[in-house]
Amino acid sequence: MAENTQVDVTRLTFERAIEELETIVKRLEDGKVPLEESVTIYERGEALKRRCEELLRQAEARVDKITTDASGQPTGTAPLDVQ
Repeated sequence: MAENTQVDVTRLTFERAIEELETIVKRLEDGKVPLEESVTIYERGEALKRRCEELLRQAEARVDKITTDASGQPTGTAPLDVQ
């Protein structure tokens, strides 16, 4: 992917960020990338990893936990305690 066509990492969806991260990992594992490009795409990979972690934390914060009664039947939801 050319440097000037890369989308700002902070604008990527989780799915797009993880897809690009997987592509970078495959390229680095292949070992056929020149050193300078390896460093550049590794840095991009680190930024993508941080973006994925951020999006996962945001998703967790929105998850509701299901409350149940004594018989195990769902009775409603309560906000997830995020600490």
